[in-house]
Amino acid sequence: MSISRGLLRGRGSLDSGKVGMVELFFDLVFVFAVTQLSHTLLAHLSMIGAVQVTLMMVAVWWVWIFTSWITNWLDPEKLPVRLGLFGLMIAGLLLSSSIPKAFTERGLMFAAAFVFMQVGRTLFAIWAVRGESLNMTRNFQRILAWLTLSGVFWIGGALVEGEQRLLCWALALLIELISPSLYFWVPGLGRSSLSDWNVEGNHMAERCALFVIIALGESLLVTGATFAELTPGRDGLLAFLVAVLGSIAMWWVYFDSGAERAHHRIAHSTDPGRQARIAYTYLHVLIVAGVIVSAVADELVLVHPDHASDAGIVVIIAGPWLFLLGNALFKWVMADRPFPPLSHVFGLVVLTLLLPPALNHWFSALALGALTTAVVVLVAIWETLALRRELPVPVSEKAAGE
Repeated sequence: MSISRGLLRGRGSLDSGKVGMVELFFDLVFVFAVTQLSHTLLAHLSMIGAVQVTLMMVAVWWVWIFTSWITNWLDPEKLPVRLGLFGLMIAGLLLSSSIPKAFTERGLMFAAAFVFMQVGRTLFAIWAVRGESLNMTRNFQRILAWLTLSGVFWIGGALVEGEQRLLCWALALLIELISPSLYFWVPGLGRSSLSDWNVEGNHMAERCALFVIIALGESLLVTGATFAELTPGRDGLLAFLVAVLGSIAMWWVYFDSGAERAHHRIAHSTDPGRQARIAYTYLHVLIVAGVIVSAVADELVLVHPDHASDAGIVVIIAGPWLFLLGNALFKWVMADRPFPPLSHVFGLVVLTLLLPPALNHWFSALALGALTTAVVVLVAIWETLALRRELPVPVSEKAAGE
């Protein structure tokens, strides 16, 4: 057995998809990153601020999900892989700490940390799979080519300022986002295939679910910390209850049945790479973004329950809207539904219809927050009752439609 083979994650055993403690330790860096993102959005509630935070949010997700793909292939319990994760943690802390000032004086730190994580991790993977099948090596070589190309624009963007930085970084992120859909095609190396992306479905599903928990945890932390600083009063208490109920409803929508059924499906799929790419790599960013934006909305409602600016109103509605959109698409893809869940479509329509009167200031911030939370609660109840009607069929075998 070669040294490189000793670094690969096992397949087929009961523990092969288990998330290791070192991976959970690694995720703590991204607890900090999520906190930084929500605070940065709160401090820059404007169109340009929203665009900048969106770019960084997707970048943070992208570096995390790519690392999850690597630890799906490589065994994080092996010393070289574990040391590699520790190196990524250090870079991740630098990346996270630079988020609030990434578009000012800490742009180079953000870009350099990001490129180091993306390119360095891929170089490590190429070393780790040496001696394995040529297809596996070629797959990582193609990924390296794309990440190196995007890295030029990340570093180049850090060396300019203002709109030029935003444009360079947007191009860099676009290169990374489209590369999996093009199967990392590289002249002379061809393109990867879905068989090259054979993943351990249990591991991928659990990793993404844990990131959703990270985002929900940040939401609760924001709610608790903000409420602790408020002067006791009725509006503050109501806003606190609305925020906590909103987080509980989001947990319910994602975890009550959707995550479990999707987990079962990818774990028993003959084509897990396709599902991991679409449902977990791409669509989960909408779910996570929805939770993060909702955390910002909760703080706005807690601090200013009587009134919200137009930007604040958009945030209060956009958080649940993004969350429901991500869940609707996720459940649609993972269940091969003819259409997304009706409960989620209903929630999206109602939230959209709330926007015009909200922008005309028909509601206080607290009332609007209560309405958006009520919508998510209603979606959770609708879906739960629809699925319960299918009992006694086990959850893993339930019909997909509502």
